[in-house]
Amino acid sequence: MKPLLSQSQDNDALRALGRASVQIVHDLKNQLNGLKLYATFLRKRLEKDERPTDELETINKLIAGLDRTARDVSLIVDYGRPLDLKKQSGTDLERIMRGVAAGLNAENLSAHPPVTGGLSGAIVVAAEAGPLVGEFDPVLLSEAFKAISISAMKMLTSKAHEGSLAIQLKAEAVESRRDAVIEWSVFDASNHDPFHSFAGSNEIRLSLAARIIEAHSGSANGQNGALCVRLPLAT
Repeated sequence: MKPLLSQSQDNDALRALGRASVQIVHDLKNQLNGLKLYATFLRKRLEKDERPTDELETINKLIAGLDRTARDVSLIVDYGRPLDLKKQSGTDLERIMRGVAAGLNAENLSAHPPVTGGLSGAIVVAAEAGPLVGEFDPVLLSEAFKAISISAMKMLTSKAHEGSLAIQLKAEAVESRRDAVIEWSVFDASNHDPFHSFAGSNEIRLSLAARIIEAHSGSANGQNGALCVRLPLAT
């Protein structure tokens, strides 16, 4: 039995579907922004009329929910866009990771509620001695590391974990090459792959990060209670 579509036609159809999906999601985001505008206007009216506290709490929860949905929709739009890699030789992965951690720690001190949710401690980065340098896009990898770190914090918070988020960097020899291995300890021993499931906003964020990692010939998966990323280092 002959296939209904050739390989090239099938790829063209998938690309067209992807473009259409991004446009639909973009339009949905515009509608959400419109709803938030009306909800914000209603909140101002309630505040002016000195309405009961529970009514203001309800409208605040509605606005917060619209904000969360808009952020999730933005993630889907970002996932549907092509990646434009701008690799730079000599990019230091440890420097990128420490910069991301420092930024999130600073945000945690000023944000309400904190970026780290229920975690009481800061993000702690530990790296083995030796360079972790390769040809990478520092901007995109910084976005990926930040997304994974935020997701790891949310995973720890959901397990009522108190303390810090530990991130470990090391190098491993694999056949004729060296890989950088970055692990975010989340104490999750399940077989669930959060990087490729799209099961919720956290998984969408991780799927986008995995797409960036894989575009650098790396891999991302959950293993041994950690979120693990591998990236090829310069030889």
